[in-house]
Amino acid sequence: MGFLGRLAALPKLVGAAAGRGGGGGAWRRPGGPCAGSPLPGRPAAARLPPPGGRAASSRALGEYEEVFRSSVREPEKVWGAAAEQIQWYKPWARVLERGRPGSASWFVGGELNICYNAVDRHVENGRGDQIAIIYDSPVTNTKEKITYKELLEQVSKLADVMVRHGVKKGDRVVIYMPMIPQTVYCMLACARIGAIHSLIFGGFASKELSVRIDHAKPKLIVTASFGVEPKRKVEYISLLDGALARAQSKPDKVLIYKRPNLGHVPLAPGRDLDWEEELAKAQCYKCVSVPSDHPLYILYTSGTTGLPKGVVRPTGGYAVMLNWTMSAVYGLKPGEVWWAASDLGWVVGHSYICYGPLLHGNTTVLYEGKPVGTPDAGAYFRMLAEHEVAAFFTSPTAIRAIRQQDPEGALGKQYSLKR
Repeated sequence: MGFLGRLAALPKLVGAAAGRGGGGGAWRRPGGPCAGSPLPGRPAAARLPPPGGRAASSRALGEYEEVFRSSVREPEKVWGAAAEQIQWYKPWARVLERGRPGSASWFVGGELNICYNAVDRHVENGRGDQIAIIYDSPVTNTKEKITYKELLEQVSKLADVMVRHGVKKGDRVVIYMPMIPQTVYCMLACARIGAIHSLIFGGFASKELSVRIDHAKPKLIVTASFGVEPKRKVEYISLLDGALARAQSKPDKVLIYKRPNLGHVPLAPGRDLDWEEELAKAQCYKCVSVPSDHPLYILYTSGTTGLPKGVVRPTGGYAVMLNWTMSAVYGLKPGEVWWAASDLGWVVGHSYICYGPLLHGNTTVLYEGKPVGTPDAGAYFRMLAEHEVAAFFTSPTAIRAIRQQDPEGALGKQYSLKR
């Protein structure tokens, strides 16, 4: 079987969903224990099921088109139904409020917490032992599986660290970290306390980093000691020091995660905090309620046509949309394994490595590697087979790179993709 034949055997990316009308959303008071013990009266986690399961592509596309047409005719009905699959602390007053042309506000008056929906509610609903994150790093020869219960503990304690060092609801936190679980912990911890994260792609050097720091004006920066590429280490601390030397807006503190077995990094007295030491002193911090339009994150454009522009993503509509797409677009059921082969520093990574799959109760794959060279062009096929990936998201660029190095798919033939 040639390369295109092997691609045809990849997990399918088809699905459909239909909404149900009415409703003001399931809701509860903020909070919940760190351990995620069940609370009385909690509704079960819900989703919009794909009608008939994974139907043939033509049927699925027809159903999708029907939902699309309905969303144009009756957006309040369609997205109101989708929003019922999210847990709200306070129900919304209006699904949609139109502003000037091209702008709109979603779920006006509603309050929620996206971290609660992505982590706590799954633990509370008895799924704490399900794997939330599969971390696979061929560049460090590391593999790790993190359950939803373990994710809750890490995130709630990291949130406490942030609060103890002065981070409040609405403050910005810059995250400059590689493709490791701790990066996801940081994103969710910010969301847990209502802080706005700005995750900066690890490939940016000091100058690009300083521009983004000055714009975001962070209360805290979180970074790692090193990133790892196939043939070199990336010294994040040196790059960050260079950025802060240029920046006008300097944070109060820098929290540093020291990656194991990659070398020692000295801490700057009075500025730097050691990740492990801080977490050892932390308690579990509960989720705070935020309005639907509360900013979740700032993500900067690449800046290739001028200065980088900060794109602000509000919480409510984003949570509803991502949760919906996991079944409606990608055909997944909660509990299945999903892999978006992207980087957390880009919008696909934000949406479909971190928030989307976790909101939907899936297992998300976090891959610290490349399509080729870690170690070869069979890497993606190994990942798909080993982790029993149900649905896969990648880019044409990655597929072209694999095809260039393995045009007949010989390396891919080593792995079975049958399910």
